[in-house]
Amino acid sequence: MRNHFRDWTLVVATAAVVTILSLAVRPTAGQPQAYRAARLEGTAYPNLTGIWQALNTANYDLQHHAARPALALRPGPLGPVPMTEVLALGAVGGVPAGVGVVEGNEIPYQPWAAAQRKENSENWLTRDPEIKCYLPGVPRATYLPYPFQIIQSTNKIMIVYEFASATRTIHMDDVGPSPVDTWMGQSVGRWEGDTLVVDVTSFNGQTWFDRAGNFHSDALHVVERYTPLSAHHLMYEVTIEDPKVFTRPWKIRMPLYRRMESNLQLSEYKCVEFVEELMYGHLRKVPLPRRLTAIPVIQ
Repeated sequence: MRNHFRDWTLVVATAAVVTILSLAVRPTAGQPQAYRAARLEGTAYPNLTGIWQALNTANYDLQHHAARPALALRPGPLGPVPMTEVLALGAVGGVPAGVGVVEGNEIPYQPWAAAQRKENSENWLTRDPEIKCYLPGVPRATYLPYPFQIIQSTNKIMIVYEFASATRTIHMDDVGPSPVDTWMGQSVGRWEGDTLVVDVTSFNGQTWFDRAGNFHSDALHVVERYTPLSAHHLMYEVTIEDPKVFTRPWKIRMPLYRRMESNLQLSEYKCVEFVEELMYGHLRKVPLPRRLTAIPVIQ
């Protein structure tokens, strides 16, 4: 009887130890096991090749923003109303509400730059580089409302964007300093575990971050981080630094989603040909009107 009791006690104790150990190694709620991405063939690095897209309203405004009737507004009898130039767009020209992607929802402008940002916003129709189909720059190219493709090799990673046929090469090897400043800058990458870290410099200072007038100078320094979360998701994090415009570095963060259509491919959006009138219409012998006059305006 005594031996039977001792054996039973041993079984219970063993079961308790096994249970405790299993709980210790089991992920707790909200803490899933770390995802390990598929490797690029012949390497130890994650394979990020694919077509991706950001699904948010960051291109309208990086910060939290409410819906409004148009990007270009002017004072009205009961509040702001669309400017004459965008009246015909109706709801198509409106701005959807959006949750911001800026850490802390604050962009730390220097006082003069905050005033410049406000002026940019008020003159969006004539100043936003996107309207003129200029190359979008980094990081804006990532969250424009179009897919983009990552093509990865061992020492170079190319990113191809639909908008304005923009491309950039991320150099995973040493190529030395950029010989000239450009719209898309020079991108130099490295791996930190499964995260692709990209250091981007040598900008020409002529791009914006969004349609809300957020801008930078030629001193812009961007550090991007692409981290695989699953086979279908990347976390995109960016640290932005520009001592000419901002009082300190600041960050944005958003997920990127893999496009899964079986027949998906990038389509060219050479939008320059669609804005020729905007850019060169003033050279006509008889220029077209720059303002809509046939639509009645509420004063």
